[in-house]
Amino acid sequence: MAKLDLDWLAVFVEVYKTQSVSRAAERLGMAQASASIALNKLRRHFDDPLFSRTSRGMEPTPRARSIHPEIVEALQRLERARGAPEAFAASAATREFRIGMTDISEVVLLPTLANHLQRHAPGLTVEAEKMSVESRRRLEAGEIDLAVGFAPNLEAGFYQQALFEQSFVCLASADHPRVQSAIDRQAFVAESHIVVTTSGTGHTIVDKLLARERLERRVVLRVPSFLGVARIVARTELLVIVPRLLGETLASQERIQVLEPPLRLPAYKVKQHWHERFNADPGNRWLRRTMAELFSGVQAHAGAGAEGGGRGARSSV
Repeated sequence: MAKLDLDWLAVFVEVYKTQSVSRAAERLGMAQASASIALNKLRRHFDDPLFSRTSRGMEPTPRARSIHPEIVEALQRLERARGAPEAFAASAATREFRIGMTDISEVVLLPTLANHLQRHAPGLTVEAEKMSVESRRRLEAGEIDLAVGFAPNLEAGFYQQALFEQSFVCLASADHPRVQSAIDRQAFVAESHIVVTTSGTGHTIVDKLLARERLERRVVLRVPSFLGVARIVARTELLVIVPRLLGETLASQERIQVLEPPLRLPAYKVKQHWHERFNADPGNRWLRRTMAELFSGVQAHAGAGAEGGGRGARSSV
């Protein structure tokens, strides 16, 4: 049995509708002979005359009447698939998005995103996971929808969009006996420090600059996460350098002071990254657009806002 040709099906539908091979051919913009050939092939395929010539035109056979709804539906489905993807109706959708992010983003960004979803898309949920060396593979596999943070390992081969620019501050206890309101280089070097060893936070920038400036911190504590740093600082005489947005958030939760570092530390961009396979996915597009709307320019008082991105020179959202 020969495989069905879409042109044959279009001829079938038009003959069924017009009860005329010539009118069907005219409506399809093809020669009548071609329409007749297509109809004959359909007859052989279905082993049925499909249409019989009567005084009222080409009347469908019972077999043609039975297959007509399925053929029409199949053509409509193909047409929809060929057209633009359906819009993502977030307010009525039910879906879980998986986002790889740093612990900084969990503290700074997740509350705002969660509140937005509760108000505007209650059927959507977010599963956050810590960014790691596996984030690249998980983005490619579609196991996470977005990766948000400072991730140099995702710069190449992925679409990206900068959300905001982040700078650094120094945190000290509000009750620190030697550091109040400001800190100079001498005091910075003299005090003991905490270093956070988690990846994806821009802290490598700090380490490189301090090494270049030959400014060596006396590190007495290394921790794997920023989540407990504020409490440690508030209860000790230790200092720590953290991204500005995180520092300002933590200062509202613990008795700590936010100080400008004694040297100019470079800023970095917090970006969202996604794989090319999901660039056109309506849900992924909605999530990226929402992230950009919520967090572009979120740190306008301290640095630049969001900018366009892309995979190489491609546009982002």
